[in-house]
Amino acid sequence: IRQVMDRMYTAAPDGYCGDEDNGQTSAWYVFSAMGFYPVCPGSGEYVLGTPYFDEMKLHLENGKTVSIKANNNSEENCYVKALTLNGKPYSHNYITRTDLMNGAQFVYDLAPTPNKQRGTADTDAPYSFSKTQKK
Repeated sequence: IRQVMDRMYTAAPDGYCGDEDNGQTSAWYVFSAMGFYPVCPGSGEYVLGTPYFDEMKLHLENGKTVSIKANNNSEENCYVKALTLNGKPYSHNYITRTDLMNGAQFVYDLAPTPNKQRGTADTDAPYSFSKTQKK
């Protein structure tokens, strides 16, 4: 996700892919900069990426706050080593709208290489991942 953001969103004439979609690509970029983005509207799930910012807060209309912190955030450290949600280890590769609307504290620990042990269970996959194989 970071590679797409870095390579395809620049100030050059060809540096803003998907400009013809009435803002959907821009919305994807903003979500991705927060560390998650909607893949399947209506599913209530957001796929996790890595935040572009070291720390940010979303103040929700219901008075709750979503806090997102990215430890060791850098160009090289673009992979999730570990993630906690509300102080507890979190292995899923998605978050839910309910998680967000209840207020949440996400802490990402980022690293230069992927943690291939994290988020590998079937239950860690987002709704948008198909469970069937094409023939």
